[in-house]
Amino acid sequence: MTSDYPNLPRLSIGIITKNESKLIGRCIESAAFADEVIVLDSGSTDNTLEIAISLGAQTFTNDDWQGFAVQRNRLLALAKGQYIFFLDADEIITPQLRDEIIAQVNTGKSGVWRVSWTVIAFGHMLRHFKSSSSMERLFSTDLIDCYEGVVHETAILKSHIPAIRGVLKHRLLHHSRQSIRSSLEKLTQYAMLGAVKRHAAGKRGGVLRGMASALVIFIRTYFFRRAFMDGGPGFLYCFFVALECFFRYVALHYDRDMLDTDVSR
Repeated sequence: MTSDYPNLPRLSIGIITKNESKLIGRCIESAAFADEVIVLDSGSTDNTLEIAISLGAQTFTNDDWQGFAVQRNRLLALAKGQYIFFLDADEIITPQLRDEIIAQVNTGKSGVWRVSWTVIAFGHMLRHFKSSSSMERLFSTDLIDCYEGVVHETAILKSHIPAIRGVLKHRLLHHSRQSIRSSLEKLTQYAMLGAVKRHAAGKRGGVLRGMASALVIFIRTYFFRRAFMDGGPGFLYCFFVALECFFRYVALHYDRDMLDTDVSR
């Protein structure tokens, strides 16, 4: 990106991986406009790293998994750019979002920008589903103190540095649920990580609490956010999200004694 404009700030795009061979190629290709693409692998047993290397990404491995925040902090330490965009391995940067990221970086302004998702589930884009989720993904690197949290981690900023807080207009493509099998595996991972996070906050769980949480989230996503208009993939997406909520609170009650140290993927 900066070869034509050597005096402009540099952009790093960082990706955390583990067994992401199905999508990592498209993910890295969408990030190729950055000055450096960094892949930090968490111990893949497939050919994720071989694909990343073949596409010119800088690759590193650290399989001492201690949660997503620790891994993001390790990734941040590897980045040399004045800006960093954190990209998940199941996400694609569209050309429109690419141009918007470049425009923000080229301003040279210190800031943090949020981005939203367009969800792709079971091979279908959920065109009618209105996701309200957004995440801080583009940062001036010197603003970040560290990340905290084993899942749905949060960037802790240096409060003494003034910064713009913006929202990128265009969305990431998020291949959230690629198959039933991978969705079941993801269900276990995120339900347990969510239970760990709530256990650390002193929250309580149980079957009724889990049922109530699952019902609320299903109604909100399937009906109010119009996933019902996206057919079977829309239903399955919302159902798996609801199941994750249910098992998160059930595990918080029945697996409570194991949650202090359980941050496994």
